[in-house]
Amino acid sequence: MLHAGHAIGRMIAAARLAALIQAIAFLPSVSALADKPSSAPVTHGLALYGEPALPKDFAHFPYAYPRAPKGGALRLGRRGGFESLNPFNARFGDAPQLIIGNVVESLMTRSQDEPYSLYPLIAQSVDIDDAREILTFHIDPRARFSDKTSIIAADVLFSFELLKSKGRPAYRAAFASVKSAVALDDRTVRFDLTGVTDREAPLVLAAMPVLSKQATNVARFDDVDMTIPLGSGPYVISEVKVGARLALRRDPDYWGRDIPSQRGLYNFDEINLDFYRDEGALFEALKAGLIDYREETSAARWSTGYDFPAVRNGAVVKEVLRPGRPTGMEGFVFNLRKPIFRDARLREAIAMMYDFEWINANFYSGQYVRTESYFGESDYASTGRPASAAERAFLANFPGVVRDDILEGRWRPVQHDGSGRDRTVAKRAQALLADAGYVLVDGRLQKDGVPVALEIMIRDRDEERLALNFASSSKRIGIEANPRLFDEVQYQRRRLRFEYDMMIGQWLPAAVPGQEQLNRWTTKSLNRESSVNLAGAASPALDAAIANLLASRTNEDSIWAARALDRILLSGFYFVPLQHTNAIWCAHTAAIRHPERAPLFPMFPFGFTLETWWMQGAQPR
Repeated sequence: MLHAGHAIGRMIAAARLAALIQAIAFLPSVSALADKPSSAPVTHGLALYGEPALPKDFAHFPYAYPRAPKGGALRLGRRGGFESLNPFNARFGDAPQLIIGNVVESLMTRSQDEPYSLYPLIAQSVDIDDAREILTFHIDPRARFSDKTSIIAADVLFSFELLKSKGRPAYRAAFASVKSAVALDDRTVRFDLTGVTDREAPLVLAAMPVLSKQATNVARFDDVDMTIPLGSGPYVISEVKVGARLALRRDPDYWGRDIPSQRGLYNFDEINLDFYRDEGALFEALKAGLIDYREETSAARWSTGYDFPAVRNGAVVKEVLRPGRPTGMEGFVFNLRKPIFRDARLREAIAMMYDFEWINANFYSGQYVRTESYFGESDYASTGRPASAAERAFLANFPGVVRDDILEGRWRPVQHDGSGRDRTVAKRAQALLADAGYVLVDGRLQKDGVPVALEIMIRDRDEERLALNFASSSKRIGIEANPRLFDEVQYQRRRLRFEYDMMIGQWLPAAVPGQEQLNRWTTKSLNRESSVNLAGAASPALDAAIANLLASRTNEDSIWAARALDRILLSGFYFVPLQHTNAIWCAHTAAIRHPERAPLFPMFPFGFTLETWWMQGAQPR
């Protein structure tokens, strides 16, 4: 049975180098690495732990409908804008992320039915030794870019070197550890990972986007660039209006339409993406029939705002999706680069003043639950679980970093009485501040004669309402907090440069915590512009915990390693945890359909462009 509905996730961006890449295109001699034997047979996929779940002869991903008709135009909306078409460099946040996968493909592609497994795409097979040190990709001879030029080993090596030098911080960090990379022939590329302890490294290489060596401008690669990229994906970019509109058109000669990992996906002939200033504008666009899909982020609007004609007559359908993914973390983040926030006791006291109980009842009709972990709704969450022996042995190397109540799993965010003015909580926060040396002078909190005053950076009216309530609550303990509204462009620029005291930050969840943590909490990411270390968190304990997580060799090891990291983060009080729902609320036109079967472990439930959906009435072909 097929029915309408479900959701897309949320809603994370020189000439001398060109000469260098030309000079080292094949790095060490081919024979040097070719002489290293591979002890494993060629396989069809890679898994983080164990073997991929699907057999070599799988027909399609379980959540895809292989007989989905092709055709029609999908209209989508996003908040904000864009000023670049390169989502792969350090300015990736300035570019539309839907270019990834739709236009530019990777060597292999992830199955969203498994926590972390990749299957053939540009690479039709891979072999890897038992030590996970020698990784060899075999390029599909059918693979080609949209200009019909074949994808060869030189393109893969070019992409690797370019992304290692000028790519996203995550690419640079991951690829820097690769000992060598060579082409064994035009269709075979081998990477040497000898000495790399990160078990995820082979999968990161497999997920590497493949760029055309002939069509990529190396000198301008790290710029904000509106050059339309040449990719190998199912779509090409057909229209661009900077900051306002991006249109994709199906490549009628797409090389990969019949390979198993692509069957039943990318079913629309056209995808038109328009950008809007805020969530309210997106909602009005849905009501006006200008977009086909919207995910609702406001519980109040979901409860009361969808009684409009298109919903009543069935032209727009409301649906609730309950994915099995972790929730991640969303909250008011403290910028520890600011001296005012260096004392964890101040951060904890401020966090205590977030009155979730009143806010949930009065703003959200009681539809949310409080977020309590950085890996909530998953086995990786530490809250409510005493630390295991393995965790305790690791954390013993960093005495005092994790609080006893967090080590024992007893800690929870402070619960208010729901009145909006819980005096008991305020007294507890004041006592904590007094122990830290803060005093009240004429109703204002200060230390060493310096008042505690801060600005909360916000970008829309929903955030403003939340920030105003939080600021009012914080004022009861003498803290002057001032929400300040910025437009999307200003907001993103300040975020990328860490020019804020506090803001609402969000960490999208991963089915298995791994390399994404490097760009969130490590010392190396602290002052790297465009990193997502929003809190300015850095410590030997965090660096060691992430290294320990990445070195995990079994799923059991990754669970206790992630819980140890979670305890360190919770003890740091880097965020004021907000709330989440265990459902995704979406509304869409009745003309678009999707498979009944949803992915089990989606990062974005249906990708950036509803990859498994199709247009009702389109003709199968």
